[in-house]
Amino acid sequence: MFCWRDGGSVKSNCAKGVSGMFRKLWQSGMIALARSRRVRNFAQHSRATSFLSGKYVSGETPAAGIKRAQELLAGNGIRSSLFYMGEYVDDWDLVTQNIDNKLDVAARLGQAGLDVHVSVDPTQIGHHLDPDVVAGHAERIAKAVQAAVGNKGGVNCLMFDMEDASLNDPTIAVHNRMQDMGLPVALTLQAYLRRTRQDLQAQIARGSRVRLVKGAFAAPPDIAFTKRADIKANSRALIGDMLSQQARENGFYPIIATHDTALQDFTIETARANGWAAGDYEFEMLLGVREDVAKALAAKGERVRLYVPFGRDWWPHAARRIGENPANAMLLMRSLFS
Repeated sequence: MFCWRDGGSVKSNCAKGVSGMFRKLWQSGMIALARSRRVRNFAQHSRATSFLSGKYVSGETPAAGIKRAQELLAGNGIRSSLFYMGEYVDDWDLVTQNIDNKLDVAARLGQAGLDVHVSVDPTQIGHHLDPDVVAGHAERIAKAVQAAVGNKGGVNCLMFDMEDASLNDPTIAVHNRMQDMGLPVALTLQAYLRRTRQDLQAQIARGSRVRLVKGAFAAPPDIAFTKRADIKANSRALIGDMLSQQARENGFYPIIATHDTALQDFTIETARANGWAAGDYEFEMLLGVREDVAKALAAKGERVRLYVPFGRDWWPHAARRIGENPANAMLLMRSLFS
């Protein structure tokens, strides 16, 4: 471990280095646990860990997801994007199950008068089995979203989540194809990737809906920013692009997905400076993560949406949420040993 003096004491910079190393080890460890079938089977059938699913997941069924979405809207004016859990699927039966659940929840959202806002991972709908089937499956879900909306207002779309860097090009291609067909779709881009500014400019030119996230997948430094300060700086640059006058003129819709209050404040300041009113863009956050911040934003008149997962395969999602912050170590210990 190297300790250095850079505008502060040797001791404080050394502490930062140790903290950064621990954070990386913690995150990599939790990702490994998230992917472990043995741990998943234990966690999802253990009373000790059941409260974790209640914190980060709305329930097992589409009905549970709808109920949570209704509660969020009625209680705090917060909208939802529903996500049926289960990614990196390598079984055709599971692909069919994933599609059926997304079709079901789209119809239920429309019937409930909520935003028909459904998120999908390309690997959920067959990418790992046969990339050629993804567009057809996505089209089917997007058309179901469109049908469920009818003449209702709101922000309605099939949101393409972005997975690891190898899926950037195919995900963008499917999104663009659906958009060219006139279907209600949106795209997720990741601030930690070096290519994202170029990808974003292309989507601004198309007048797309784009959700900007930090990105949680491991990637080498030649394609990704690896330091938190660099990722945050790139996030600010990307938010500036999303809230530019050109983006506004093109009908672009910015979705800023962050729990970082400094970035949220920066977003609001940039929006106002460039003539964007609250409701011309939105913030998105995760169910169970800093919901007090989400409620405070909504109370100020900002449009806020929570990513609301549902389904039985909840452990990978919950484990990643715990892994995002080492402070959550106590949460995990409580679940395992209480």
